[in-house]
Amino acid sequence: MTLDVARPDAPDSTPSRRPVVSVVLPVRDDARHLDACLTLLARQTRLPDEVVVVDNGSRDASADVARRHGARVVHEPHVGIPAAAAAGYDAARGDVLLRLDADTRPGPDWVAHALRVLRDPRVEAVSGWGRFDLPAPQGAMVASSYLGAYYGLGRLAAATPVLWGSSTALRADSWRRVRDRVTRTADVHDDLDLAMALGPDARVVVDRSWQVGVSARSVRPGRQWVRRFGRAFRTLRRQWRVMPPWERWAVRLRG
Repeated sequence: MTLDVARPDAPDSTPSRRPVVSVVLPVRDDARHLDACLTLLARQTRLPDEVVVVDNGSRDASADVARRHGARVVHEPHVGIPAAAAAGYDAARGDVLLRLDADTRPGPDWVAHALRVLRDPRVEAVSGWGRFDLPAPQGAMVASSYLGAYYGLGRLAAATPVLWGSSTALRADSWRRVRDRVTRTADVHDDLDLAMALGPDARVVVDRSWQVGVSARSVRPGRQWVRRFGRAFRTLRRQWRVMPPWERWAVRLRG
């Protein structure tokens, strides 16, 4: 299946004012990974204007690590990435909201690349690609299989390119438009849920050249896959109640 791929060389129609960039990072008991991620964010060619770390009931030093790196800490007591991510987007002050996970490793051009894609005012959100921390070439092969299946099947179900929470950027205006439509307190995939809430007529692009390193713990065999598939079905069921897939595709094809 052909994916929508962003073109970072699209004509620059961004207003002259420098956009304010917020990075949102949910975390729960992941201080070591968080420390490494925040260290890399501090080395960006285009520094974010703020980093919002959402402490989701951590019992370790995650919040202290965040503060030591100069991040703003927001506490979300309801445990779960959907609630934590939404709390971070709500709290962020930026014009552009970038999303990472604690175990993500952004390269030095990660922020700047997202802003180049979003120069096109038609683009509401962009989602990236990953490199799992496995020996080469296994890491690239696993990423191709995992993310290829996720993006391909997700697009069939949502009638729009979907988002991957480990590397996502969206406009704050787009978040405000759909913040009351996302699922916050159920165990769903928050990135898929957000993409479906944006709607089939939203311009979302998947950019394979916008890559991050990411821990392979999310793709290791085990019972986590039962939970992951359960989340996927819950996400689709909840969003399909709002707009069934045939209606989504009708809107998409009309556009």
